[in-house]
Amino acid sequence: MTKKIRVSGVGCCLVDLLYNDIDFGGSAMRPYLSVKRGDGGLTPGQLVFREEFEKFCPEPFDLVLKKLTGGRKYDKINIGGPSIVSLINTAQLVDKEQCEVRFYGRGGNDEIGNFLLSALKKTPVVLKDFKLINNQTPSTVVLSDPGFEGGHGERMFINSIAAAWEYGPADLDDDFFGSDIVVFGGTGLMPQIHDNLTSLLKRAKSKGCITIVNTVFDFRNEKDKPTEKWPLGESEESYGYIDLLITDQEEALRLSGETDQQKAINFFLAKKVSSLMITNGSKNIITWSDGKFFNLSGIREMPVSEKVIDERKRSQMGDTTGCGDNFVGGVIASIVNQLQKSENQPDIIEACSRGVVSGGFACFYLGGTYFEEETGEKRGKIEPYYDAYRRQIAG
Repeated sequence: MTKKIRVSGVGCCLVDLLYNDIDFGGSAMRPYLSVKRGDGGLTPGQLVFREEFEKFCPEPFDLVLKKLTGGRKYDKINIGGPSIVSLINTAQLVDKEQCEVRFYGRGGNDEIGNFLLSALKKTPVVLKDFKLINNQTPSTVVLSDPGFEGGHGERMFINSIAAAWEYGPADLDDDFFGSDIVVFGGTGLMPQIHDNLTSLLKRAKSKGCITIVNTVFDFRNEKDKPTEKWPLGESEESYGYIDLLITDQEEALRLSGETDQQKAINFFLAKKVSSLMITNGSKNIITWSDGKFFNLSGIREMPVSEKVIDERKRSQMGDTTGCGDNFVGGVIASIVNQLQKSENQPDIIEACSRGVVSGGFACFYLGGTYFEEETGEKRGKIEPYYDAYRRQIAG
């Protein structure tokens, strides 16, 4: 492509309230850990709705939070959400003269909503259809234990959907579907969009869009039907309209209804997903492509960055919040950059490599969103990790 590429995304955008150095194995945490799937308790790496968590306790959320954090204020307030965080990273890693990244969504007209709007305006993402309405702003309390799993780190999430309930398919205009790439990110936390994904993906493909879906832990469906596979839109027809599906291991198992990774992969292939990336925390990433969008590639495992792991263990700075979202943003940025070079098909290994180092770099600061002092700053900081990673997988 020689024209300016337009990337438009819709999905989860919220305020993260980050609490670092929470001991997941401590006595204060023990009464609030999940006992069985979907019961509303806390589980490392997973999300629960605040309302369900209060039923599980049952104690007022503010009181429980004081117990878990020792009554301290959050360590950081930041932009969060699988959609907006990935898009911000994309916008930071592409040439703004060659690519415009747009976002569609809603916030609430409250204190943290005003923070969110102000913070979003400091990023390179264009707020095409984002406004504050008479509701509460979606938010997530993020509890982070950097020492979890031998220093790899993990988080727990307590979410309030709030204003995101009110955004639906009718809010997505023709301009959205006139984009080169459309991204549906973390729509499990934007219920009306999520429940209509089949129709939305079909419409996007009919307009010639490249379609990318990145998922989030779908506690709503997990709670309602804990023994059934999670739906993705009105039907499983959704998968056939997806050029790239990015999901993590737990989400892949629950979307497919399978109990092991290979069976989950076979499910997605049978449903005609064009390409697939499955992340798994600090473990290997699975990639696959049928050759229609990316170059043809069989099932391949790709490691995480050794350079990131080594530096992370030495410094213990930052946390793992937003690593998965920044992985997605790095992948999308790579797709844009490859298309701008007029390549017939993007290379899936190159795209995943950019994702790996983008996700890894997010370990070095608190929260998912990195605020640049100048254009190109983040790209410059990530490049040494990319070079080291390419050497790693080559040798």
